[in-house]
Amino acid sequence: MTSAPLPIVVTSRAAGEIDEASTWWVRNRPAAPGAIHEELTRAFALLAAQSRIGATARNASLPGVRRIHLDRVRYHVYYRVTPAAIEVLAFWHSSRGRGPAL
Repeated sequence: MTSAPLPIVVTSRAAGEIDEASTWWVRNRPAAPGAIHEELTRAFALLAAQSRIGATARNASLPGVRRIHLDRVRYHVYYRVTPAAIEVLAFWHSSRGRGPAL
């Protein structure tokens, strides 16, 4: 018997970062204005199926933080798996250096 996938919960911080990135992307990438949404949809489906697929985020002070890289848009999704959900903590562009304070 397999268990149901955990729900994905996006924190208010991550939601704000996603909104900001999406707004910038639509204005500045007219050839692919929906790329952020498309990549997040794929990433969330992957996380729902294989929640521990991401690499351990070494710069995080919170326990169990992982990240996956969205190559097409060059963002990382920082998340952790709790007993009740997959919690998306941050959405961080790979050019920004060290990563978010988590």
